[in-house]
Parts: sequence; structure tokens; C-alpha cells
Amino acid sequence: MLNSKSKGILLVLLVLFCGIIVAGCTDEAGPSTTEPTAEAVKEVSIGYVLWDSEIASTNVLKAVYEQAGYDVELKAVDAGPLYQALSDGQVDMSISSWMPATHAAYWDTYGDSIDMVGQNLEGAKVGLVVPSYVTIDSIAEMNDVVDEFDGKIIGIEPGAGIMAATENAIEVYGLEDYTLVASSSAGMAAQLTDAYAEGEWIVVTGWTPHWKFVRFDLKYLDDPEGVYGGEEYIASLARMGFKEDNPEAYAILERFSWEPSDMESVMLAVEGGETPEDAAQAWVDANQDSVSYWING
Repeated sequence: MLNSKSKGILLVLLVLFCGIIVAGCTDEAGPSTTEPTAEAVKEVSIGYVLWDSEIASTNVLKAVYEQAGYDVELKAVDAGPLYQALSDGQVDMSISSWMPATHAAYWDTYGDSIDMVGQNLEGAKVGLVVPSYVTIDSIAEMNDVVDEFDGKIIGIEPGAGIMAATENAIEVYGLEDYTLVASSSAGMAAQLTDAYAEGEWIVVTGWTPHWKFVRFDLKYLDDPEGVYGGEEYIASLARMGFKEDNPEAYAILERFSWEPSDMESVMLAVEGGETPEDAAQAWVDANQDSVSYWING
């Protein structure tokens, strides 16, 4: 039998041995109690222009990616800086590219270093828009009614492709007595709303889809010289390498497409007072079949 001294030594050795075992187990279990690694974080960034249409579509896509488990960063910029940001890899994607005419100049400059993913909406259009009570039907007639329009074409942000096209239209149609008034998408819509309420003549830079065509009785002025091009589509773009870096997120972008009526419903909700985030989430909640396809294929 062990004497009391031997028992004491054995007890100390047993305690030390158990401590070693516990420490080893703690080390092995360590990673499961640490914060998620960088590889586990799902993040994407989306660039967009501040047109009502693009605010609507971008917030819908944001809600889709969030449903798929992504953290999403939105970056609102003018059209030129948007294409430069995609070219430089500063943003992952955009669904704000109006092709083939409206953003042609930006694509000519940056297109070689941007991934054209595909079309997300067909049936878009841009041009000069007036209330239907205006009694001319063509841009070629505008010089006959300069005073009725107060010599102004109400525009949007100076860097927008439609503004460059309108400057070209002024030259092509000899509209030197008109001033193209730079504003914003919201500013243009506000001036149109006020003029329409008073039955006044107004001509604005317009595009479809847009809530104003649902709210008001409007028409495009014919463009016999084809300055604004024909039917447009809205394209999805990505930075080079995004497909390889994040194939799951790229596949969602690749599958994303919807109808003009879908976009207009979100725009109308925003124009009616909802936040873009709430309006987009409501559309996503009501269209889970489409959303499920975009996420899962």
C-alpha cells in the first residue's frame, strides 16, 4: 500500500495530467468559439444612378441579396462615375445600364474593362416627353412653339446620358432658342407635376419605365432624326473577375430580370410616400416565385 507521502505525489501528478488534457481539448475546440472567418462573410456592392427607375430596381435587388444571406452596400453615383467605378473594380455590379443608345458613350469609354452580364429589363425608352394636351407631336415642331414652353426643356442630372442626347437634339433640330435646364430626376418630376396640374405646357427629358406615365396622360414627341435611338433595354454589369470571385452572387445577378410593370409598381409606391427599402421589400415579399428563381435557379 502507498504511504501518505506517495499518495500526495500521485495526486499532484494526476492533477497536472488532467490539466494538460483539458488544455489540449480547449485548444482543439477553440476555432468553433471564435468569430466567423472572412470566408464566411457574404458581401456585395451595387452601384446605381439616382433615377427613380434605378432606385426602385436597385433596392429590389438589394432585398433579394439580403434574403440570400448577403450584406449589401449601395453606392449612388452619376452615370460616368458609375462606369468608372465598375471599370476600376470599386463596385461589384450595377443594373443601371441603359443600352444601346443612352449610355453608349460610357460603354465606348469603359466597356472593354466591364463584364456585360445581360439584360434585366426590355422595352425601355428615352426621349422628350410632354402632356398629351400639348398640340405638337414631334421634336421638329418645337421651334414653332418656343413661347408656349417658355423656351425651356426640363432635364435631370447634368451627367446623365439623356442630357447628352438632348444637347445633341438641340443641335440636330436647331433648337437654339431653348435652354436645357439641369435638375434632378425628382426635380423634373416635381415640375412636371405642377405644370400638369395647371394645364401648362412643359417638355421634359423622360424615360420608360417611370411612374409618371401611370400617373399622368403623357406622350413622347416623335424623333424623326433618331437622336434618342429606338427601343432600349436595361443591362446588368459586373466588374471583371466578379464571376470568379463570387460565382453564387454572380448567378443571382445573371438570373435577375423583370417587367416594366414590376418596376413601375415599385416606383409608384415610392412616389406615394413609401421608402425605397419598404417598397422594394413589399414587392419581394409578394413575388417570392421570381425571387426564389433568382436566388436558387
